[in-house]
Amino acid sequence: MDQATVQKIRNIGIVAHIDAGKTTTTERILFFTGMIHKLGEVHDGQAVMDFMKQEQERGITISSAAITAEWNHHQINVIDTPGHIDFTLEVERSLRVLDGIVMVFCAVGGVEPQSETVWHQADRHKVPRIAFVNKMDRVGADLFHTIEMMNEMLGANAVAFQVPIGEEENFEGIIDLVTMKATYYDGLQRVQKEIPENLLPKAKELHDQMIAALADYDETLMEKYLNEEAITTADIMHAARTAVLGICITPVFCGSAFKNKGVQLLLDAVVDYLPSPIDRGIVTGHDVDNPEVVISRRPSSNRPFSALAFKIINDPFVGQQTFIRVYSGEALAGSHVFNSTKGRRERVGRIMRIHAGDRKELTAIKAGDIAALIGLKSTTTGDTLCAENEPIILESIHYPETVLDLRVEPEKKADRDKLGMALNKIALEDPSFTAKFDDETEETVISGMGELHLEIIVDRLKTEHKVAVKVGEPAVAFRETVTSEFRHTYKYKKQSGGKGQFAHIEFRLEPNPGKGIEFVNHVVGGHIPKEYVPGVEKGFREAATNGLLAGFPMVDVKFTLIDGSHHEVDSSEMAFRICTVRALKEIIHRTGPKLLEPIMKVEVNTPDDYVGDVMSDIGRRRGKIDTLRRFRKGAQKLGGSVPLKEMFGYASTLRSLSSGRANFSMEFLKYEELPGSLAEVVIAERNEKK
Repeated sequence: MDQATVQKIRNIGIVAHIDAGKTTTTERILFFTGMIHKLGEVHDGQAVMDFMKQEQERGITISSAAITAEWNHHQINVIDTPGHIDFTLEVERSLRVLDGIVMVFCAVGGVEPQSETVWHQADRHKVPRIAFVNKMDRVGADLFHTIEMMNEMLGANAVAFQVPIGEEENFEGIIDLVTMKATYYDGLQRVQKEIPENLLPKAKELHDQMIAALADYDETLMEKYLNEEAITTADIMHAARTAVLGICITPVFCGSAFKNKGVQLLLDAVVDYLPSPIDRGIVTGHDVDNPEVVISRRPSSNRPFSALAFKIINDPFVGQQTFIRVYSGEALAGSHVFNSTKGRRERVGRIMRIHAGDRKELTAIKAGDIAALIGLKSTTTGDTLCAENEPIILESIHYPETVLDLRVEPEKKADRDKLGMALNKIALEDPSFTAKFDDETEETVISGMGELHLEIIVDRLKTEHKVAVKVGEPAVAFRETVTSEFRHTYKYKKQSGGKGQFAHIEFRLEPNPGKGIEFVNHVVGGHIPKEYVPGVEKGFREAATNGLLAGFPMVDVKFTLIDGSHHEVDSSEMAFRICTVRALKEIIHRTGPKLLEPIMKVEVNTPDDYVGDVMSDIGRRRGKIDTLRRFRKGAQKLGGSVPLKEMFGYASTLRSLSSGRANFSMEFLKYEELPGSLAEVVIAERNEKK
């Protein structure tokens, strides 16, 4: 694959708030590119991209689906991502490997809470984007209000590249401000005409505004604009592409995916303005042995192979599929690659181009491509695959904190092992989900991003893995931490005839704000042999995972091993592990232990009549209102933070308060100390279960 071919690849994501029309837009893209020949609708459970049973039943996207299409001699790898906040990891890992995104906004709802979340995720990954304002045929649709919201709430520097012909139910076509042509629709056919006389003055005004905005990012265009020289369509497109690649502007397109209007023009924009792998440029990683050494890879098939695994799916027909994005080089079916993250060699059994639920076999995958590998044994999400003789480790994927716990147990005791295997498979696919067995209560605790997330997991256990389970009530995923430093010496000695056990450690436990769980070894002089230090670290991490105050995982704690001693015969790695766990249990109450609770960022859209009642209710829930702004005529948007513990049942309360007219969204914001009286109740309840 030469550079010209790589230049014709577009790795794009369709992302937005829930119900903005992402999956419908993607279905239309597949239809107009000839990948499907029958339109499937989300509300009928027939959408190609929503191929999971749970997606079809609920009419939402849960798992990001990848598919390849062709348009204007370009290969477009499309990923349709979920809009619900519980599945934010799906968006996060997709953004990590994409070159550009199409942000879909509802023309009525405008910028909604999850739109902001996704936008900021894209900012963090520096992903160029264009916007598609969908549902222009709906009552209340307003392109310019949406653009205004994008600029005010997202700082998007949004610029209209298209405007609608007709409004709401009279929406009949689109004016392209770049070519200054009008497109009308006759069924599935688009017909290009001249702009109607009555709309021409406004179109010219907006055309000039677009050129003025682009001139700031292109000297040639600026010169022509200032000198009042003729500006060609090619001039505008070149300037727009430069500005999009630099994430300087967001071109805004419009249409109605459901009514098949505007999708082909959107595909043209994807090809014209979004980056190829070459435009995104060199990818950097670091040396396997020395993280300080930076290694770069150019997006070329002639460079050493490097790729990132960003998703895993267990398919009942072909086994485990590992989705990868190739940054450089190529891999052949049947060849070996090196997992530099794990330090293991992997065999690529087969390579698949995924068409949502279907698949097409390939002989090779090259720079710029996205595909699935079959046969990898050790690779998990975030791992780097590369050439064994040219190793590199690419930046991994950020995992969000789980905030909700659920206790599950198999209905049949005989299914306990089957449950464990099923949960391990799901956790491998979804790193935002964890499962652990509580030895003291003999229950399995699963943790996720929210109620819907865990509901889907339980459903998958029953349908995919055939394990019937009984579930408890959802519980807040509290965390533990320490607030003061404490230095301690502990000696563990056990003699029971024959070889005994001996370990002696001196250590310091202290707060580690924002840096997670950290272990540091400062032992010198061989007082504790190197082979026993891992035992100390295992003991610390075990104690941190299981908690020392009330059994909740610990966060932001640093353990420094300072000194100690060992016995030539009786010491072992196991003895030092046991010694560390016991030492930590002995001193935990001297370190100012605290319980932390998840605080959620909450946004409520409510008619003006109910603002006071909504604010009062949030106050009763220990919440804080930070922002109050006009959402649309007659409605306001409240933004603030509320402890997750107080948000159970909120949907029903909000419906009651607002006569069903308000709605809300929430996402994890941070962990904060749980007030003393509430912490005592939580600890007491926890101890009762033990």
